[in-house]
Amino acid sequence: MNLGYINYLNCFPFYYEIFESSPPEGVNIIPAYPGELNRMMKEGKITMSPVSAAAYSYLQKDFLILPQFCLSSVGYVKSVVLQSHVPIEELHGKTVGLTTASETSVALLKVLLSKYYKVKPEYIPVKPQPDFNSVDAALVIGNEAMKETPIPVEYSYDLGDLWFRKTGYPVVFAIFLVHRDELSKNRDLIKSICQSFQRSLKNLESNREELVKKASLRYPDIKYDISKYYSYLRFEFTEELQQALSFYFTEASTAGIIAEVKRLEFADL
Repeated sequence: MNLGYINYLNCFPFYYEIFESSPPEGVNIIPAYPGELNRMMKEGKITMSPVSAAAYSYLQKDFLILPQFCLSSVGYVKSVVLQSHVPIEELHGKTVGLTTASETSVALLKVLLSKYYKVKPEYIPVKPQPDFNSVDAALVIGNEAMKETPIPVEYSYDLGDLWFRKTGYPVVFAIFLVHRDELSKNRDLIKSICQSFQRSLKNLESNREELVKKASLRYPDIKYDISKYYSYLRFEFTEELQQALSFYFTEASTAGIIAEVKRLEFADL
């Protein structure tokens, strides 16, 4: 079974135990950007993975949500940032680069700008680390958002903070999905992986210093306090966060950015 891994600092706490030992027998770890994992899930190349929450809008027919886990923030997230040469209120008609690395943050930014800031920029695709000489602003996510910007920009906006202030809701950036057929065939293996995730997350409390040390070794280019960064994140998919995700789906689908999600369907483990 191919198990996806979002190759970012934020996903590391789930996989700490697996990386410290080895994957369960028969499991291959596939590290990639969220956008790449979304595509591989759609193509059937991966059957279990964290994915951009927005991807559920087109994966919901074949995949179920693992109810325990997510990647989210209540307010500041630090790793999903709009960096701009001009104030956000002045982006109407300007060029805004959209990272190809994810989908949740792209939809989030589009809703924020159109509904809450009443601006309509020109969107263009950019690499995860964009060239700020060619755009007025750009969305930067994940590890790239916590490195030093090659070209300094005057304005920086944390999308988790903007969303919380404008809507009152947290943001669920990623959820964990499993293919319906895979769950039927390998329920015990999937339960074992989920148990490993749960044990790994406990290290954030019981063995935080060591986990942070291993994360820094895996991602040496991060210029931010990793322990502090983890304190901004929420990893348990609580009822509050499920409601927040449903609100996000409604906002994004109403704006015509993603397909409608009528309900969240969870795997029974």
